[in-house]
Amino acid sequence: MYKPNEIGILGVTVHPITKDDLHAYMDATIARHDRALVLNVNVHAMNLAHTDRDLKNFFNRAEIVFCDGIGVMLAARLLGEKVPERITYADWMWELAAYAEPRQLSFFFLGAKPGVAEQAAQRLQTRFPRLKIVGVQHGYFDRARDSAENKAVIQRINELRPNILVVGFGMPIQEQWLAENWDALDANIALTGGAVFDYLSGSLRRGPKWMTDNGLEWAARLLIEPQRLWKRYVVGNPLFLWRVFWSRLGFYR
Repeated sequence: MYKPNEIGILGVTVHPITKDDLHAYMDATIARHDRALVLNVNVHAMNLAHTDRDLKNFFNRAEIVFCDGIGVMLAARLLGEKVPERITYADWMWELAAYAEPRQLSFFFLGAKPGVAEQAAQRLQTRFPRLKIVGVQHGYFDRARDSAENKAVIQRINELRPNILVVGFGMPIQEQWLAENWDALDANIALTGGAVFDYLSGSLRRGPKWMTDNGLEWAARLLIEPQRLWKRYVVGNPLFLWRVFWSRLGFYR
């Protein structure tokens, strides 16, 4: 079975993997009736992991951590490594659906506001009519580990036994929820999709293609949601690159 290489960026293990290799890895995991956490990192995730040891440990526990940000690609290059491509959910989920449909791989969508994940599922199935989306659940429930609502959601997922569980609560809530509940879930693959359902449903727009295709998606998102995202990008991006610079010089521990 294909096993990707590993590189270290500020204490987080990242796998320089292509979409084709990721599809093959997930398919092989499902065929073996095995389980895998498939997580993603961008600059925001790396900054969160810098101050949250539990989050960093969770990333390093995962079978796959792929790059979802031009900043992480740049950091790898500065550290003498190479990430072959950026895998971003707004594009990748359509490609994953195209891969999964003829193989009859099943999905469960978990997250977003009521109705959004349903609309995302409908749009995917309009393009891929035989795509198996066996269940949908919004993210507005009591996510405390021992709450009745949380247990009911886990029970429903386990009854449906999806091959791929897509969790879209946003960082770091989705990672925290999976860290607490992954061992209780009956799914082969867990993906952390952030705002994936908002993008798929059309309720959250992306920037123009010339920006998203040329490493400027962060700038497009900042223009669309400046009040919510200014600190993440205006402060977070330079801070991350400063840490990478010191890491390159051998001063980061």
